[in-house]
Amino acid sequence: MTFDELNSLEGGKAAKWFEQCCASTKWVNSMVDARPYANINEVKIQAKEAWATCGREDVLAAFKAHPMIGNVESLRKKFENTKAIAAGEQSGASKASEDTLHDLKNGNIEYLNKHGFIFIICATGLSAETMLGELNKRLPNNTNEEIRIAAEEQLKITLLRLSKALDETLA
Repeated sequence: MTFDELNSLEGGKAAKWFEQCCASTKWVNSMVDARPYANINEVKIQAKEAWATCGREDVLAAFKAHPMIGNVESLRKKFENTKAIAAGEQSGASKASEDTLHDLKNGNIEYLNKHGFIFIICATGLSAETMLGELNKRLPNNTNEEIRIAAEEQLKITLLRLSKALDETLA
């Protein structure tokens, strides 16, 4: 898809396209309404501005669209190729141990029970061990602090998804 195509999409179709990057309805509507975009920089600037206007409920809605890391088998599959995937980003990445996978699952459940939403982290290039370390570091935070931190992580995820979606469609 080119920028011209994105800009000319009917509102509902444009909303669906932006929803792949962030599930906050307020954010999506802002992105749709701000068209046309000439380049990725304009899209990213608008994404940041739109996210900054989102309130607590908008942010929590975006969080709900993420799957929780909670199934050990899905964790095993997610991290079985960590070393190869992250080789250029993280020289110390290695295969996740069973203990790490179980600890990550249990930590995610504890986090959800404490804060009422799943642990959000921009996991691109991170090993399971790094994610577990961040989870353990953030778990003691109060919920308001976690919403702030998770919202920052959500923005990183959103910007990466926008870049990836536009790079793939414009390549």
